[in-house]
Amino acid sequence: MKRLILPAMAFGLFFGCEQTPEKEAVKTYSIEQFYKNINVSGGSFSPDESKMLVSTNETGIYNAYEIPVDGKGEKKQLTNSTVDSYFALSYFPNDERLLFTADQGGNENNHIYLQQPDGTQKDLTPYDSAKSSFYGWSQDKQSMFIASNKRDPKYMDVYERTIASIDNETGFGEVIYQNNDGRDVAAISPDKNYFALTESITSADSKMYLYNKSTGETTDISEHEGDVQYGPQFFSLDNKELYYTTDEGAEFVYLMKMNLETKATEKVYEDKWDVWYAYESQNGKYRVIGVNEDASTKVHIFDMTTGKEVMLPAIEGGSIASVNISDSEKLARLTVSTSASPSNIYVYNFETNALTKLTHTLNPEMAASDLVEGKVVRFKSFDGTEIPGIYYQPKNAAPGDKVPALVWVHGGPGGQTRLSYFALIQYLVNHGYAILAVNNRGSSGYGKTFYHMDDQNHGDKDLKDCVAGKTYLESTGVIDMDKVGIIGGSYGGYMVMAALTFAPDEFNVGVNLFGVTNWLRTLKSIPPYWESFRKSLYDEMGDPYTADSVRLYEISPLFHTERVTKPLMVLQGANDVRVLPVESDEIVAGVKANGVPVEYVVFDDEGHGFRKKENEIEGYGKVLVFLDKYLKGEGEPAAGE
Repeated sequence: MKRLILPAMAFGLFFGCEQTPEKEAVKTYSIEQFYKNINVSGGSFSPDESKMLVSTNETGIYNAYEIPVDGKGEKKQLTNSTVDSYFALSYFPNDERLLFTADQGGNENNHIYLQQPDGTQKDLTPYDSAKSSFYGWSQDKQSMFIASNKRDPKYMDVYERTIASIDNETGFGEVIYQNNDGRDVAAISPDKNYFALTESITSADSKMYLYNKSTGETTDISEHEGDVQYGPQFFSLDNKELYYTTDEGAEFVYLMKMNLETKATEKVYEDKWDVWYAYESQNGKYRVIGVNEDASTKVHIFDMTTGKEVMLPAIEGGSIASVNISDSEKLARLTVSTSASPSNIYVYNFETNALTKLTHTLNPEMAASDLVEGKVVRFKSFDGTEIPGIYYQPKNAAPGDKVPALVWVHGGPGGQTRLSYFALIQYLVNHGYAILAVNNRGSSGYGKTFYHMDDQNHGDKDLKDCVAGKTYLESTGVIDMDKVGIIGGSYGGYMVMAALTFAPDEFNVGVNLFGVTNWLRTLKSIPPYWESFRKSLYDEMGDPYTADSVRLYEISPLFHTERVTKPLMVLQGANDVRVLPVESDEIVAGVKANGVPVEYVVFDDEGHGFRKKENEIEGYGKVLVFLDKYLKGEGEPAAGE
């Protein structure tokens, strides 16, 4: 799996010119108004299922809240951090203590914290240099699983800590899987005896193992020919079967099950798109399967007592992106996503079919009709390859009133721009910029052939796909083709710098959000806990310690800054462990040496991406000012710039 630079629709096929609607009157909103919108995530049920635990950023950073599931009461803030974001994990199984996780200023060394009902907090993983993750509760609800690299920074071990020990003991608990071989735990059986492990071999190939805790034996259960990916999902309640995803013999990922005794396998579910995830509810009544359907998640819920799919109610203006079923199997939390406004949380009652909306995330000062839903489009690249993308057109764009545009590039490299809300996109579109988010070759979600088309070819064909996006923009008839820029974060930031460096005449400006500029340094300085897929990463990108270093040097914009001639903006977090701040420092210095206008904004309390609204308001607000000045042309550059 390509996970290099990360911390994330209706189907349509469009070629040639499209009919453009009449110009619409639309109200524009300030960056502050956009960030009065609320992002909400999570949604675990309290033990009595009367409340739900969520994370929202309405205070400016993320804190934990609880919301009554009947939709009648007010939500209650449970944590009160003002420095670092606190992300809610779960209530305890039998009481209203809760778990949340936080890092320190974006350094990604997450800790897991316990909070008592009276607000008292305790760090359950008090190791400053270690990264810890909550792996869930045991099936019997008597203990929790925690993964941590405190023993060896390169590998995540798995610990079990009983609920009974939490109040009177320190430490992680018992090591139930010690990771000495770069094999990550993906699923644990209900009886806690079997562990499904994965090992990355290359970017296209992996292995799956079964570890038997009682015998200490580890068995390779993925014997195969060619390149195959495996993703263990869950064990059956009787501990006899393992359910896993794989792309063996197929373009797209599907769901399989294996009998642990006989090793016999059977295909369980297949679609025309990748199966992203699958799980079963507490007592196995429901099976939930998520499918990545053309840049949007399609959720299927099956009643295992009847074998029939549960038909959830249609929700106008959105699609169900994720589901969490309560332990009683009476209620389901639904996260409803749309590209034009922040996601909302609903509760569905399986017994009464009642649907209750629990959150209202859109700033009441804003009208949903002023925002723009993205639409899936496709266009041909330089070699005839069909490239998918998501297009956002300002409502005031018209053939007689053409607008500037931006090609948007996702993170990754193997990421995917999806039909989900991102405030910066909506802010720019609202202020008159069309955006084409390109899912260039190498993006996930379109089959494994497409996914691997950019392997060890970054900065070449993937860049040409982004350039080819201009042909789609021109086909709309509403774009001023003399005013087209490129913007992206992380790997997308690399593509911005690659465009300005290796195709300097194609785009008029570039906005680089914490992007890679020196692949040699980045690949040598990856965080230690990425060790388990280092081989996979080097297989895709190239090994900086071998002859691959020559190509990596050639595709690194930092070593070719003399070619950059167009205005550049760079945003960077000082605590970024994936793209080190020195990357941005050096590219800015190199481009400035050319006499090219450069705007550089560094945030001392952020890592790889933004968690704090005040920083998003400052940084993204300055992006619009930069674009208005250098792309839209509203104001001449100051003397000497």
